[in-house]
Amino acid sequence: MKYALFMGCTPYGATPEVKTSLEATATALDIELIELTEASCCGATHLQDYDSFLSLVLNARNLAYAERLGLDLITVCNTCRLVLGKAAAELNGDLRLRERVNEKLAEVGLRYDGSVRVRHLLYVLRDDYGFDNLPIKKPLTGKKIAPFYGCHNIRPSEGDDDPFRPRALRDLITALGGEAVDYPLQNDCCGFHAQMQASETTYRLGGKILAEAGDYGADWIVTPCPLCQLSLDAQNLNALRAVKRPSSPPTLHLTQLIGVALGLNEKRLGLNRNIVSVSI
Repeated sequence: MKYALFMGCTPYGATPEVKTSLEATATALDIELIELTEASCCGATHLQDYDSFLSLVLNARNLAYAERLGLDLITVCNTCRLVLGKAAAELNGDLRLRERVNEKLAEVGLRYDGSVRVRHLLYVLRDDYGFDNLPIKKPLTGKKIAPFYGCHNIRPSEGDDDPFRPRALRDLITALGGEAVDYPLQNDCCGFHAQMQASETTYRLGGKILAEAGDYGADWIVTPCPLCQLSLDAQNLNALRAVKRPSSPPTLHLTQLIGVALGLNEKRLGLNRNIVSVSI
């Protein structure tokens, strides 16, 4: 199995544990990832508000690098998946617009023809690898794990996952031997993208998620989005203060959770970098 990897910028800055845990997990699963080292930030929905055409050119460039390899493009970030996927859909649906974009790409020797698929690692593991085929060495028996999807990976959703009642994370947790905790806020917004404009609102959104997951008995929370993880982990103290709670379950990255079940080294998974201590 071989894919083009759009790492995004967050694993190189705020969440380096995503990069190391992804590399360790992919190696254990014999998945070859060709990182698009020439790629740039997707714009994270903010550039799109400022200059939509520039955003399309930027992301068509990212897509063209994967297309040149003839591989599906995968991401480990909900927002990257959303932005790249929306750019591809817009360019594939408007050939005149795509030619305008390609005029710009020609300046750097690239062209986007619309053949690449944009996918999130979660759904690649579900649909290509198969959750039941994961070589589990340390089942998560006895762990109650709350899935937190966030909003950018399920609106629009990949494949047959229901944006109102998604199942991918629940099915993964079960396959890893854990018990999936069903709670109402699991597919809400963490508020990350309002952090600069309305930080207290973001803290309340995150705090409610943390509190509810804890109230429903979760030992851990898992999310496929590093931005959601930052809201729930890096901002944990602010989030708990906003909802007047003393503590919460820790929030793991998707690749960390899988890595634990695969029996991988805790340091390689970056568990020591999580703000809220993870006891395994």
